[in-house]
Amino acid sequence: MAICLFCNLGAIGLTGPDEPRYAWIARAMAETGDWVTPRLYGQPWFEKPVLYYWAAALGFLLHLPAEWAARLPSAIAALAAALTIGWLAKRHYGGDPRSVSSPVLLAPLIFATSVAAIGFARAATPDMLFSAAIAGAMACAATIFRHSGALHATANNESKSPRGDYLPLLLFGVALGLAVLAKGPAALILAGGGIAIWGLATRQWRVAMRVARPISVVAFCVVSIPWYALCAARNPDFLRVFFWQHNFERYTTPMFQHRQPVWYFGPIMLLALLPWTVLLWPVAQQGLRLWREKAWTHSPGLFFACWVVWPMAFFSFSQSKLPGYILPGIPPLTLLCSIAAIRLMSRGPLKSKAALAGLGLTWVAIGIAAVFAAPRDLMFVPLPGRVDVSPGLFAAAISLIAGILVLGATLRGRSGTVLLLCAVLVAASVEIASLRLLPSLDPEISARPHAEFVRNDQHPDRIFTYQLRRRWTFGLNFYFRRELPEWSPADPLPALVLTTPAGLDQIKKLGRVSSDFEQTQPGVVYVPIMPVPPSHQPR
Repeated sequence: MAICLFCNLGAIGLTGPDEPRYAWIARAMAETGDWVTPRLYGQPWFEKPVLYYWAAALGFLLHLPAEWAARLPSAIAALAAALTIGWLAKRHYGGDPRSVSSPVLLAPLIFATSVAAIGFARAATPDMLFSAAIAGAMACAATIFRHSGALHATANNESKSPRGDYLPLLLFGVALGLAVLAKGPAALILAGGGIAIWGLATRQWRVAMRVARPISVVAFCVVSIPWYALCAARNPDFLRVFFWQHNFERYTTPMFQHRQPVWYFGPIMLLALLPWTVLLWPVAQQGLRLWREKAWTHSPGLFFACWVVWPMAFFSFSQSKLPGYILPGIPPLTLLCSIAAIRLMSRGPLKSKAALAGLGLTWVAIGIAAVFAAPRDLMFVPLPGRVDVSPGLFAAAISLIAGILVLGATLRGRSGTVLLLCAVLVAASVEIASLRLLPSLDPEISARPHAEFVRNDQHPDRIFTYQLRRRWTFGLNFYFRRELPEWSPADPLPALVLTTPAGLDQIKKLGRVSSDFEQTQPGVVYVPIMPVPPSHQPR
C-alpha cells in the first residue's frame, strides 16, 4: 500500500489546472498567515472550502518540496480510507488480518491498488480528503447501527452490543464536519442520502435517525461552522459565491463546462476499480442471492451498497460531472469486492479459478488498450539511458507480462497467492512508472521543467504567455511564483513568449519571431520576440 500511495509523489510536477491552483492557495496561506480566506493571486477564491489548503499549507511550512507538500494530504487520506475499510471488515466480517484471504487485509489491499485510489492519492486536490472523511462518518454510522442490532456481525452473529454509542456518535459528527470542510454541503447529501436509502430499504428509520443525536450534531457544528462563519464575516461575497455558484449552480447548470451524459459514471466506476473490476461480478451474484433468500435486511453489505450507489445516483443527474465525484463510493465498493471474492473462492476451485483468470485477462486487456490510448504526441519519450520508448508500448509490455503471471498462478497456485500477486504487480507497475516513465513525461505534461529552464532569464519581467491552455497557465504561474501576463501583439518591446504551436504560427505571421528562434524544450514553445523598429511604432 505504501508504494502505491506514497512512492515518489514528486515524479511529475503539478499538472492540470487544479493542482497548481490549489497548491498556490495553500502556499499563500503558509506564507501570509491568513488561514481563513483562500486566495489565488492575492484575490479571494471560494471554489472549495479550507481543509485541503490547511493540510497542504502545513507541508509548505515544513519546507517539503512543492509536489510533496501539495500531494501528501491526499496520500495520507487514502491510507486513512484503506485502514477504515479494513476496520469495517474486521468488525462486520472478522478474519485473520495476516491472511490475504481475509477481508481485513484484502479490502484495504484492493482499495490501495485500484486506479481510483492510486490516482487521487497522488493528486493535489480535496477529493481524497473528502472521501476519507465520508468513509470515517459512514464507518461510525455502521457501528451505531450494529450496536442497535440493525446490522448483524457475520463473524459471530452478534445482534446487540452492551456498549454505548457515545464515541461513535461523537466521531460521526467530527468526520462529517471534516467532510464539509473538505468539499462543502455535498458531504451532508452523500452521507445522509446513503443512510436514508438504507433506512428506507430496511424500514429501520428510527435506527437510521440515531446518527442525528445531539452529541453528533454538536460535534459536527463545532468542527465545521467556525471557519464558515469567520470566512463569511471577512468576505461578504463568500456565501453567495461558494454556496450558490460553486455548489447549487455547479449541480443544476453546465456553467463550468463539465457536462456529461447521465450514464457517465458507469464506465468511470469500471475504470476506477481496475485491475479488480472483474470482482464486480461476484458482488452482483452475492447481491442477487441475498435478495432471493430475503436475507438482506440486516446485512452489512446492504448498508455498504447504499453507500456505493447513492453518490453515483445523485451525481448522475448533475449538470457538471467529473470522475472524482464518485470517489466516496470506492472504499465500500472494494470492501464488497473482497467479501464477494472470498465467498466465491470458498465455493469450489472451478469458480475460484474462473474469477482469478478474469484478473489475468484484465491485465491483458489493459495492455492492449495502452497501445491505442497513448497520445500520439507522446508516442516516444527518452528514458534514462538515452533510450526512446513509446509509453503505450511500455505500459502494454508490463501489463501483458503481469497478465501472463496471474494466469499462470491461477492454474498452479492458491487463490490467496494469486490475489497477493495481483496487488504486488500493481505496486511494481506504480514503482516503475514513478521512477522511470513519469519523470520522462514531465516536460510534456507539467510546467515545472519549463519554469526551471527559464528561471534565470536576464529579463524575467519580459516573460509572457500567449494563448496557452489553462493547465499550462496555472502551472507556470505556480512555479514562477507570480501570475504571468498574456502577451499582446501591440507590445513593441522584446520579450520571451511561452505559447503553443498554433500561437507560434500567429506570431510568425506578425513577423515578430526573432531570427535566432530555436525550440529546445517539448510541451511549450518558447518564442523570442523581436522589438518593433521605432519607425514602425505607432505615434
